[in-house]
Amino acid sequence: MSASKDKKTGKWICQFRYKDSSGRSRKKFRRGFATKKDALSWEREFLLVARRDPTMLFSSFTEIYLQDMSHRLRASTVRGKRYVIREKILPRFGSIPINQIRPCDVRSWEAALLQEGRANGRPYSPTYLKTIYNQLNAIFNYAVKYYELRENPCRKAGSIGSGQAGEMQFWTLAEYRQFLQALPPDEPTTIGFQTLYFTGMRVGELLALTRADLDTGARAIRINKSCQRSRKGDVITPPKTARGNRTVSIPSFLSELLSHYADTLPPGDDTLLFPFHKYALARELEDVCARLGLKRIRLHDLRHSHASLLIELGFTPLLIAERLGHEKVETTMNVYSHLYPGKQQEVAERLELLAQML
Repeated sequence: MSASKDKKTGKWICQFRYKDSSGRSRKKFRRGFATKKDALSWEREFLLVARRDPTMLFSSFTEIYLQDMSHRLRASTVRGKRYVIREKILPRFGSIPINQIRPCDVRSWEAALLQEGRANGRPYSPTYLKTIYNQLNAIFNYAVKYYELRENPCRKAGSIGSGQAGEMQFWTLAEYRQFLQALPPDEPTTIGFQTLYFTGMRVGELLALTRADLDTGARAIRINKSCQRSRKGDVITPPKTARGNRTVSIPSFLSELLSHYADTLPPGDDTLLFPFHKYALARELEDVCARLGLKRIRLHDLRHSHASLLIELGFTPLLIAERLGHEKVETTMNVYSHLYPGKQQEVAERLELLAQML
């Protein structure tokens, strides 16, 4: 029998042999179960996972999924997945065998999410709802593709939310100037804001910048990594996309500002230019907006503000895509197409002028 009682503690012990994925015989041992039923249930679930059986609990399968994704995705992406799974998906599906989750169960979960947002007084945004749904859908797709699950119940249930965000938040140059005038000019966070607004780089890319990445002679910044800061330390990863590895030209004033600022930092090419957490920037941004009554935006919206500034100056989507590190110019057009007001009319007017020359 695989379950036996520990005479010293009165708890139950589970021990058994199984074959791993390579066919080798292994021994498994675990103690501390309150009942024999608990010990045998743990053994059964362990063997289902070891055999990659789609009748395993959904919670067990998500650990397999996350373990695989951790080798393929950025650490920050996996952390985001883990949070959504833990907070929004496992409470509903964690204790159910994955092959017993039906489309009606998914529909019921979706309805509860919609109600949860309304109950909080601030309904979840369509994009957030879509993010949660997409994560559940991705887990089921993974199970169908690699673990012989018969079908993905999300397909029949249908999705919730929207992949398209509402009106994009960004600052005009006048709004940014108003914000800048409220900041102490030589503070590291102020220089960080200046760099974000006039380069369009991501916050993680800003936090990863070192002295070696600054080329003041060429008036350029080399972006080749991103930094995620946590209590466990800094996690340095490649840029979000292959094209994220880029060199961004900067105006003379910003080059001089960064050069003088870098001289105040400890020597060494590996010295971080901005050795603080992104929340230091986020808090200052929020505080100044509240104090001035300025339109509130997120840190990431400074990237949108830079893109809108370039569009206003007449630069092409291709150039903007290169500067922002987008993998495809289509990404730039999908995100910022609504910031090209009147362009269709401009096309018609130019064609009219050409027609008059025929």
